[in-house]
Amino acid sequence: MENYGEVVILSSNNYLGLANHPEVVAASGNGLKDYGAGTASVRFICGTFSIHRELEQAIAQFSSTEAALSYVSCWTANTGAIPLLASEGDVIVSDALNHASIIDGIRLSKAQRCIYEHSNMDSLRDKLKEAQNLRAKGGCTLLITDGVFSMEGDLAKLPEIVTLAQEYDAVVLVDDSHGTGVTGVHGRGTVEYFGLEGEVDVITGTLGKALGGAAGGYVASSQAVIDALIQSSRPQIFSNALPASVAAGALEAIRILERDKSILQRLRRNTLLLRQGLKELGFSPLDGQSAIIPIIVGQTSFAIEMSTRLLEKGVFVTGFGYPVVPEGTARIRVQASAALTEQDIQMALQAFGEVGKELGLLV
Repeated sequence: MENYGEVVILSSNNYLGLANHPEVVAASGNGLKDYGAGTASVRFICGTFSIHRELEQAIAQFSSTEAALSYVSCWTANTGAIPLLASEGDVIVSDALNHASIIDGIRLSKAQRCIYEHSNMDSLRDKLKEAQNLRAKGGCTLLITDGVFSMEGDLAKLPEIVTLAQEYDAVVLVDDSHGTGVTGVHGRGTVEYFGLEGEVDVITGTLGKALGGAAGGYVASSQAVIDALIQSSRPQIFSNALPASVAAGALEAIRILERDKSILQRLRRNTLLLRQGLKELGFSPLDGQSAIIPIIVGQTSFAIEMSTRLLEKGVFVTGFGYPVVPEGTARIRVQASAALTEQDIQMALQAFGEVGKELGLLV
């Protein structure tokens, strides 16, 4: 790292360590060689290559859906899908801590919106009741949640959410960007984690985290939804297609995850070592089942000071404050990766112990 030399990175979304995997890198290189630097076109003109079809078929199978469509990012997937799925006369019900891309997608929609308290199922029920009264005759309710909340590290209460959605006739969209490749027996995400394959209507996700880390996003859903997105999703229609090199790398990442279960085992072992180690030092990370381990420290300036001191000791971990998180809840967000060695983790924990004592967090 510039000015600091080699450091242990605990701030990366490279959960499976596939961004530098030689087979992913080789596949990306072959995609570049076979298809060129970019499509130089949107999908519906001459920007759809065979590698896009292969990737989308793999994503659909991975997500247990009928079909999938790739985008240049999950941001464009969310801002492209949400306004199409909920328009004037409809109502969107959204978790208060949903990702910014979901919030922007909602803002682009002409639907009315109701925000429920984070993971509060009583609040969700109230908002679903409200949505029934607000939506026009023949209108729909679109219920949106992150699968894994990136600043909290907790999982959405999907079983309860799906049950309530069925009770109040709502369509469910899950953005599983931080769950894809991480949660679930086979790493297929939060939907798999809860055994709800086929019961979530729309899944959005990213190729830029666990699945190779380059860029790209997707929507996985029914064939009817994907066909509608192809015809009417503005980011899909008016943006260049995903570069073939990125598509090829992400496709190889999915294939590696499908055949090599040891990667998930390493990620889960490393997550456990980090979480337990931080607790043994005296920290109180937020509970969660993901690879995200947040430590609340209070003020933004304190979080920045802590991250700076950790970096000086060879550990790169980011402090987050307002407006990314609410005022007074600044945090250090630790993220595990399968690429970390046990030596990396022990070195990082030693640094956390030293800095914690220096700053008065630990006795």
